[in-house]
Amino acid sequence: MLRKIVQLVILFTGGTIGYIFIPDIVQVLNINSTPEWLINPYTGAVLGALILFLSLYWFVDNIVNFVRLIEDTLIKFPVTDLLFGTMGLVIGLMLAFLITVALNSVEIPIVSSVLPLVLTLLFGYLGFQVGFQKRDELMGLFPGSRTSSKDSKKNEDAEPEYEKGKLKILDTSVIIDGRIADICQTGFLEGTLIIPEFVLEELQHIADSSDVLKRNRGRRGLDILNKIQKELAVEVVIYEGDFDEIQEVDSKLVKLAKVMSGYVVTNDFNLNKVCDLQGVDVLNINDLANAVKPVVLPGEEMGVQVIKDGKEQNQGIAYLDDGTMIVVEEGRNYIGKNIEVVVTSVLQTSAGRMIFAKPKLLEKAL
Repeated sequence: MLRKIVQLVILFTGGTIGYIFIPDIVQVLNINSTPEWLINPYTGAVLGALILFLSLYWFVDNIVNFVRLIEDTLIKFPVTDLLFGTMGLVIGLMLAFLITVALNSVEIPIVSSVLPLVLTLLFGYLGFQVGFQKRDELMGLFPGSRTSSKDSKKNEDAEPEYEKGKLKILDTSVIIDGRIADICQTGFLEGTLIIPEFVLEELQHIADSSDVLKRNRGRRGLDILNKIQKELAVEVVIYEGDFDEIQEVDSKLVKLAKVMSGYVVTNDFNLNKVCDLQGVDVLNINDLANAVKPVVLPGEEMGVQVIKDGKEQNQGIAYLDDGTMIVVEEGRNYIGKNIEVVVTSVLQTSAGRMIFAKPKLLEKAL
């Protein structure tokens, strides 16, 4: 979309320049037998638009990237900074215009032609800087916004509290997972939840899939969002913006987190790594689940139910209520039974925690 707008601006600018200058240029060149249509201003507008468009055709991408850079920079500025900076710029330009009008009466070529441009640039820059630097004092001129130095200090002290409540941007995987609703219900996840519109589109695409498993996962994700938005006391905001130049949803999430200075909430291992590499704050639900699992030490006893064979000979496999796998040595003979085991070691892996144990009866026999 932005690329098309830039191209239209180039065409309009070229057409305007051609409409004004090309007929005069043709007359100055005084070409013999110049056709009447070439002197026509509208012909000049068409020629000017074509010439400028073809000249800048290969630089359109560079112009688009430059515009996006300015856009990202402006988005990061606080609204008050932009507002008062713009007010100062307007006042500076008005002063430059008034001085220029006064100078027009002086019939000195350099003064009447060059000096207005210099004054416009100078006063515009000074006005923006004064408005930007003096924004706090200017805000004090408005009723209800005067703050003492103590209040300002309180506001500065309150900034870290605001930083703690950063925006939380949900990705598709954590919505489908469903545990995010329980975490919000317990109150451990504070602040505003941001649901990007491109994540909703991906979720809807999954819900409309011909694959039964994908369709059920997508529908569960939509149900989870409805539960968070309607039943839980959490502020949910749908972000309607998009990044047309980026195709991947994960890349859009990273970009949005940078723009909004927020956290990405996910349980996707790869997205977590990308966020770490690009300096984006991330909250991983799997890391939280692993952190709250009960700590088990070697020598502790627990009751488990052996449910299946292990990979090695005579091993049995059991699970805790939180899903932690327990490998029971010599536990194959106890499949389907509830037995007491003694923990021998604990292994922490990227996939989670794994516990090794032996039957208590066997331990006593040894």
